This record gives sequence, C-alpha cells and structure tokens, in this order.
Amino acid sequence: MPPEPAAPLATIAAALRRERERVGISLTELARRAGVAKSTLSQLESGTGNPSVETLWALGVALGVPFSRLVEPADDTIRVIRAGEGPRVRSEQADFTGTLLSAGAAHLRRDIYLIDLEPGAVRAAEGHTPRSIEHVVVAAGRLRVGPEGGMVELGPGDYATFPGDTPHRYEALVPGTFAVLIMEHP
Repeated sequence: MPPEPAAPLATIAAALRRERERVGISLTELARRAGVAKSTLSQLESGTGNPSVETLWALGVALGVPFSRLVEPADDTIRVIRAGEGPRVRSEQADFTGTLLSAGAAHLRRDIYLIDLEPGAVRAAEGHTPRSIEHVVVAAGRLRVGPEGGMVELGPGDYATFPGDTPHRYEALVPGTFAVLIMEHP
C-alpha cells in the first residue's frame, strides 16, 4: 500500500476527486478541459504529484470552482496562520508564491491570499472562473499588476481591482514585494 500523501497534497488529491466526481467527468475529460496531461492529473488525485499554481488554476477553471476549493481543507474551527506558514503554492513562471489565508464559504466565494513576489519573470495568469474579480493591496515593495494591456504600478498601501476572468499579470518591481490578494467568485 502506498504511503499517505503529505498535506497539502492529500487535501488537493481529495478535493480534485471530490470536485471531478461532483461534475461527473472522467480523468481523461478533466485533463482535456484543463489542458494538463492525464498522467499529471492521475498523480495529483493519488497525492503523488507536485502541482504548480498554474496547473491548479487550470483545474479549478475546468471544474468551475475557485482555486481555494482545491487547496484548503474544510474546517470550522478558529484558525491562525503565522507569517511564513500556511499552504504555499509556487509558480512555474516567476518567483511568485501564493499562500491561501482564507477561502470563502460556498455562498460568499471569497478567497484571501498573501502573495510574495521577486523581480525577474512575470507571473502570467489565465482568466479564472467567469465574472471573478481580483482585489490587490500592496503591503511592501512595488508591484505592476492587472489585465494585459491595462497594468498599473502600485506601492505600499495602494489598492487596485480588476476582472480576474481575463488574462492578467503580476510583476514585482523591487525585491521583497508582497501583497494581499482577495478573489471574489460569483
């Protein structure tokens, strides 16, 4: 018998199976819709894969669920996430890490993340679920963010909001940039 997958891999594996079964599609069909290899999806559902943020976003969009539903375990207790802790997922494209702080209840569909970014490669995000909206508040550093063709530069304390259902980008302009990202899903 294979060893139990480590959290958050176990959470991701269970969530992918649960959401795929809820939608009523096969591994092959979900892989096709998300544009990922069936073998990759099979590994993720067995808890042996190492998903990138891009893969999880693509799977969430294909399943019609927010990213948070795939990475955060259901829990009704009081939770504290200390700085530097929490479920962190890295990008394949840039020095970008998202830490889920809170997922909204099913009727709220609001997710809160801390994002750490470093200058260099740009984090390019495909559009998320239809009518999703992103809210960003920069805590430190400088950030260029927004839809392709409409990016804005933000500094500490600056806030921006933009449609999350179209391609958009995140680019750190100075080392040590981090921000709070709130995603709303209808």
